[in-house]
Amino acid sequence: MKITSLEPARCLPVPDAGFGALLTERGNLPLESVDVTAAISGLIAGVEVTQGFRNPFDVTLEATYVFPLPDRAAVTAFRMEADDRVIEGVLKERGQARADYDQALREGRRAAIAEEDRPDVFTIRVGNILPGEHVSVRLTMSQPLPYEDGAATFRFPLVVAPRYIPGTPIDGGPAGDGAAPDTDAVPDASRISPPVLLPGFPNPVRLSLSASVDAAGLELRELASSLHVVEEEGHTVRLRPGERLDRDFILRLSFEASTSLQLDGQGTFALTVVPPPLQSTRTPRDLVVLLDRSGSMGGWKMVAARRAAARIVDTLTPQDRFAVLTFDSVVEQAFEGLVEASDRNRYRAVEHLARVDARGGTELLEPLRQAIALLGAQNERERVVVLVTDGQVGNEDQILEQAGGPLSAMRVHTVGIDRAVNAGFLGRLAGLGAGRCELVESEDRLDAAMEQIHRRIGAPLVTDLSLKGLEAEPGTVTHLGSIFPGVPLRVYGRYREGSSLTVRGMAAGGPWEEQVTGVVVDNPAIRAVWARAHLRELEDRYAMGEHDLESQIVQTSLEHGVLCRFTAYVAIDTRQVAEGGPEHRVIQPVEPPSGWELPQAPPMMGGFVAQAAVMAAPAGFGRMRLPESGLGAADMDQGFVAGGPAGQPLPGASGGGLRGRLGGRSPKYAPRPAHRLESVRPQLVAELDRLKAQPVPDLLYLADLGSRLSALAAYLGGNAELEALARELEAAERPGADAQALHDRAVEVLTGLVGGSAPATDPGGRRGPFWKRT
Repeated sequence: MKITSLEPARCLPVPDAGFGALLTERGNLPLESVDVTAAISGLIAGVEVTQGFRNPFDVTLEATYVFPLPDRAAVTAFRMEADDRVIEGVLKERGQARADYDQALREGRRAAIAEEDRPDVFTIRVGNILPGEHVSVRLTMSQPLPYEDGAATFRFPLVVAPRYIPGTPIDGGPAGDGAAPDTDAVPDASRISPPVLLPGFPNPVRLSLSASVDAAGLELRELASSLHVVEEEGHTVRLRPGERLDRDFILRLSFEASTSLQLDGQGTFALTVVPPPLQSTRTPRDLVVLLDRSGSMGGWKMVAARRAAARIVDTLTPQDRFAVLTFDSVVEQAFEGLVEASDRNRYRAVEHLARVDARGGTELLEPLRQAIALLGAQNERERVVVLVTDGQVGNEDQILEQAGGPLSAMRVHTVGIDRAVNAGFLGRLAGLGAGRCELVESEDRLDAAMEQIHRRIGAPLVTDLSLKGLEAEPGTVTHLGSIFPGVPLRVYGRYREGSSLTVRGMAAGGPWEEQVTGVVVDNPAIRAVWARAHLRELEDRYAMGEHDLESQIVQTSLEHGVLCRFTAYVAIDTRQVAEGGPEHRVIQPVEPPSGWELPQAPPMMGGFVAQAAVMAAPAGFGRMRLPESGLGAADMDQGFVAGGPAGQPLPGASGGGLRGRLGGRSPKYAPRPAHRLESVRPQLVAELDRLKAQPVPDLLYLADLGSRLSALAAYLGGNAELEALARELEAAERPGADAQALHDRAVEVLTGLVGGSAPATDPGGRRGPFWKRT
């Protein structure tokens, strides 16, 4: 065989095409278009997302698309349109919805199913699309807008960025058709890792996005979009044609918020409280900065992350102590333990940060453990963790389960740096410590974002919040947290009766309260937003060990018509259009996130490859499935390789609810369910030790202890003994309180609580996470 060189002029590349991207007469991939229409009213946005699919093949098709939605959005409706027919989706228990979908495909009927895999990652499957046919699916949702310092933010994510997947691959078929294998740490990794298009793929999905703004009686001063080129017509903003789905859409609206209580007339309330004036005094801090230096943080993100961490260090004063930890697959410390924030130590820390480069994988659990160990037990200093990362990990539930308890007793702030950040997980982490979650999509945004974090590193303005005067239904009020400078308090809940309420708490100068009169409004989004927030809290508690909440989560989801991880929307046509199930299956690859740099050399451990022919990952991304042989011409025509061989059926349930087959097989790994009290035992032991060490009982200390135990009880979702003790101690400052009796009572109860041991196995006999049970 003779091999000769080919002249460059004979093989000119296609203009704007990435390496390996081929043209095909059969057209683009199944997903043709994404249309987003938002209607913003005050601090709530109603959004409709329409995805258009076309079958470019000459056989029936099932198309799968993994896509993001805002992590606090409440999906309340689902619709499929095909062949002039409109089929409304029905919300069902997830296992039942999958069984109905699979049966419809076997019977030759069109069907579509929408499922939530993470708070901000969803999957849609559309089956039995006929050759050349167009099908559209529409999601309807409502989402609250975060507000601070005179500006609200409407953020709509457009791409699922690759996430680091730790752990060891487990045996059996995959739970999804993504590029990453399921592991013992992330048993559904294959459901959240869509293949990635080659850079420069010449036929991107057609994107249309518009947002109309109604300030709802507030004075709208300015609209600003930070990542996309937009056109304005009055109070409507539209993307210019040609934009790609490779970064979040972000619109900021400048206006002044006001304290308000909205009642929807059907038992749901939405409370907004503007914070009181800032006090000058501040409690000394022990602070640990965690900086993600993994491969996915390359390029501008690493520069922004170093600047962010350095800015945090620069704000410290000599009364504070701090540590700086940088991490990828290993953890490095700028110096040993916590040190005084002197000029010399702060300079050393900034020097260390200047030398940090991106490398390796995002092993987030170990640096969190080290931060918890450094901050130690509760003391008179405020304990603060600041995490700077893109949050691209897949083992969110494992991290929450193993680190959530200790972090809930600290102040946790997260800084998410990326144009397609894992906002849902970072929000959950910050919520554990009632902290701040700041998202930074560009270097231009960094200064404003860091200003907010700096102000929140200090003590909050008002703590120990409670609501009085409105008869709220027990267990339905969202987390009260604390009131921070420049950020209004947002609380949702269900109530039985009442038309006003009083917010009470403790400020630096003593007790603080504000009374708010309710206004009845015709806005169904209030109920949807509350239900979504309530479901998120229940799901987080489930992930941290309370598996008996499954039925309550399903019931709440179905009752209020809001999608969650235990339910799914399914739309099924009554007509038969094919002889049986789809003859070909394709998972839609996604755009590489804007700003992600390609590595100079292949990584040692996999990448976020879509099998063989997608873009290379930042160095050290998680272990991925190797390319499979037998690629068809249809696969190569598209410039990518899907998650499995052509024609391989997507895994699905065959009934049996979530105890059925969401994952498709029995896992080798079933995480040991955590005992809720066990997760806070370190805090209880520390409180008990300090209590015993007191030479003379102190009423003020006992009252403060009561407030901390009350917060821990709320974190546990209720503990009768802890709640009762907290109530007794919180009354320590009342006239006539017996300090010695309260002290002895606290020692007795805490000794009993920490003396037991958590069960080694789940008494319910559950086999593992709900998405991987068989």
